[in-house]
Amino acid sequence: MLKLIKRIQHGTPGFFVELTLERRVKARLKARLTDGSDVGIFLDRGPIMRGGDLLESEEGSIVQVISAPEEVSVIKSEDFHLLMRAAYHLGNRHVPLQLLPNELRYQHDHVLDQMLIGLGINPSFEELPFEPEPGAYGEHGSGHGHIHENSHHHAY
Repeated sequence: MLKLIKRIQHGTPGFFVELTLERRVKARLKARLTDGSDVGIFLDRGPIMRGGDLLESEEGSIVQVISAPEEVSVIKSEDFHLLMRAAYHLGNRHVPLQLLPNELRYQHDHVLDQMLIGLGINPSFEELPFEPEPGAYGEHGSGHGHIHENSHHHAY
């Protein structure tokens, strides 16, 4: 089993691991690479793994993290005020949000969906990768502060 022990900034991945946010916040876990091989992740505690991050094994193999699709509620609108209202009310409840052009995503929660519907905002339900905005104080040790596009193709 490949043992991933550190985060690196540069390199060419030979393997990929697809993880939901719930699994990317953990520093130690067992997972499966996209080729079906088992992998153990043993990282320093602190920053969450982000889609596009590179991890290195004891032997020098490089694995790229992919944000797996998961259940999210999505608000899409050309109306900036509507998106700001939704972000305000969700932020007021400390809900992690992914901010995209004309779109907000949060982990699916029917109670939050109903709250927004009551405000005239209609979220949809989808299975998509979820990369929430880092907290106001940033994530320690991340070193880059932006989200990477995956450099290979998956059928999402």
